[in-house]
Amino acid sequence: MTTPVTKAPELRVPYWIDAHGQTRAPLTLSELGKGHKVIFCFKAMCPGCHASGFPAMKTIYDGLKKTDVGMAVIHTAFDDDPGNSQDKIAKMQTKYGLPIPFGHDPKVGTAYPTFMQDYRTRGTPYFIVLNPDNQIIFSDFQINAEKVVEILGA
Repeated sequence: MTTPVTKAPELRVPYWIDAHGQTRAPLTLSELGKGHKVIFCFKAMCPGCHASGFPAMKTIYDGLKKTDVGMAVIHTAFDDDPGNSQDKIAKMQTKYGLPIPFGHDPKVGTAYPTFMQDYRTRGTPYFIVLNPDNQIIFSDFQINAEKVVEILGA
């Protein structure tokens, strides 16, 4: 599914680790580069994230890591499950071999995580693709990773 092209809001995710698992300042879209950007959202306790989302993101990463496509992963912990804690992001980064920035965006009170609010995602696994002008050109639960690699790697 494609989405109407709209300007992407700046990231408000409060906690990040860098490609090496070290705590870093909050990530901005400009830090992901001037090319296309792929953002994958997950929950640690989401079976679909592990069965399809992370494998798709790994395919995208492996196919595009030598291009100017910027990539990030965000843990959108939108429920009160204690298994969706901040410490999971470094574990997932290592488990899936994704040396890219990972963020943790928790629910605050009754409000959904900031990324879910700003990008109108509806759960996990979820993928957002931005064009070089930071316009949202794809927003959905499923993604054809091979097609993304083919199109953005050309």
